[in-house]
Amino acid sequence: MSSSAPSARTAVIGGGAVGGLIAAFAREAGHDVTLCLRAPLEELTLSTSGEVLRPDLRFATAPDQVARHDWVFLTTKAQDTQGAAGWLDALCGPSTVVAVVQNGIDHVERVAPLLPDGAEALPTLAYMAVERVAPGRIVHHFSSELHVPEGRSAERLQELLAGSRLTVRGVADFRTAAWRKLFTNVAANPLTALLLQRMHILGDEEMRARAEEILMEALAVAQAEGARVDEGDVRRALRANLAVGPDGGTSTFYDRLAGRPMEHEHITGAVVRAADRHGMAAPLNRLLLTMLRAADRELRERSSGASEASSGDAEGSSGVLEG
Repeated sequence: MSSSAPSARTAVIGGGAVGGLIAAFAREAGHDVTLCLRAPLEELTLSTSGEVLRPDLRFATAPDQVARHDWVFLTTKAQDTQGAAGWLDALCGPSTVVAVVQNGIDHVERVAPLLPDGAEALPTLAYMAVERVAPGRIVHHFSSELHVPEGRSAERLQELLAGSRLTVRGVADFRTAAWRKLFTNVAANPLTALLLQRMHILGDEEMRARAEEILMEALAVAQAEGARVDEGDVRRALRANLAVGPDGGTSTFYDRLAGRPMEHEHITGAVVRAADRHGMAAPLNRLLLTMLRAADRELRERSSGASEASSGDAEGSSGVLEG
């Protein structure tokens, strides 16, 4: 399987689940792919559709090991964006397009200040069920879509990945698309993370009712922000959460389970900040944000203590480049 586009120098920042899948599929499409990581890997394997891919990737563990690239996929967690600044500085030239494959609704605002003049931050929504089961081992369960704003950059990304297992869809109203994607995270992520329980908790009738109330708050905020969403989007988000299966989890749940800092400021925090802009109460999301911040402080304090105890061991820091 190969792309119809000429081979392009492509870099992926972050070797987590999403980053690993994008790197593997871009390489399968015939592109020269560099995977930028915090810790070295001997190889990356991707289990997908009953086969195991072992893509021929170039691995880099420091920005001084890379040069300018045509395309960069930033797949770190949103809270780790600043930690990728060195990579972006080394990889990006004035014509580089950076696909910001992260959660949240402020992709461009987060990344554009870190790019040189002329480079473009392309907000990108990932729809894929993919899991990092060990360093360098990725399991793809289903779906592999990237949604970006309609326009020339969307067309170029479609050309880049044409013929690959990644589907690129251009969307006319990206603000609405971003809020719809956020809805799939706004209730499920904080509830699973705070309760340290998997998605089966949403199978409970009472818990599902609370999740709907959290989402209805977010719906009102999204509408105030100009997103064209309605109660049908809330119901679709809940159905999407349940479709994950009872043993599935969320990115925030997995981060707390692993002792990593969480991305609540870019999910629940995004709702609360938008509510503030419009003078809206959003009490449930505010309560969740307060609780998530408290849990995150504890994680960071533990991580800091572990780092000090390790006397500077590189593996003692939290996963700045986890996708």
